[in-house]
Amino acid sequence: MRHQLRPMFDRIVIKELDPDRIRRSGLLVPAGSDEPPPQQGIVLAVGPGLDWWDHVGVKMPVKPGDHVVFPASAGAWVEIDEERLLVCRIGELLGVLEELADCPACEGRALASGETCPECGREGSIASS
Repeated sequence: MRHQLRPMFDRIVIKELDPDRIRRSGLLVPAGSDEPPPQQGIVLAVGPGLDWWDHVGVKMPVKPGDHVVFPASAGAWVEIDEERLLVCRIGELLGVLEELADCPACEGRALASGETCPECGREGSIASS
């Protein structure tokens, strides 16, 4: 019998993606480095949020299927049906990775420094490529 973990309150369940130890430059990152890199995963389940969120109009900022980034120290690891899952609070996430091509206005193109897309609100920066 398979089980599904239903998170409580402001917690989410994440399945970790395999860490990519080879960078685009070809550099191999050793497993035993001092600072563990942020990890990535796919949101499997989302809790209902905290009770006061409804009163102030706050909604859960992620949904199942979102690709998220979290620190190595986030949450608690559990094993359900021989699958290793992370259960953490929404506030522990570092961000959500989004496809740039999803916005019809900027279509994922690199924005100039100081330029802002009127549709998605994405801002250009020096690091844009």
